[in-house]
Amino acid sequence: MKELLRTNDIALIAYVQALLRAEDIEVFEFDVNMSVLEGSIGILPRRLMVRQSDHFRAAAILREHEIQLPGEG
Repeated sequence: MKELLRTNDIALIAYVQALLRAEDIEVFEFDVNMSVLEGSIGILPRRLMVRQSDHFRAAAILREHEIQLPGEG
């Protein structure tokens, strides 16, 4: 697994998941339970993870849709 995106924006999470699933890339959402435990006020970011073998393609898809990745800016 490799981290693709870390964000508090649940709308962005849903959008990215839809983009990747449309391209048959399985995406996993980490830290959901921690985010819920803190009251869903957005303090703890959620992480979207993909398989190592899918990371390059997934990152390219996000760049095509002008979604900023960690470390790029």
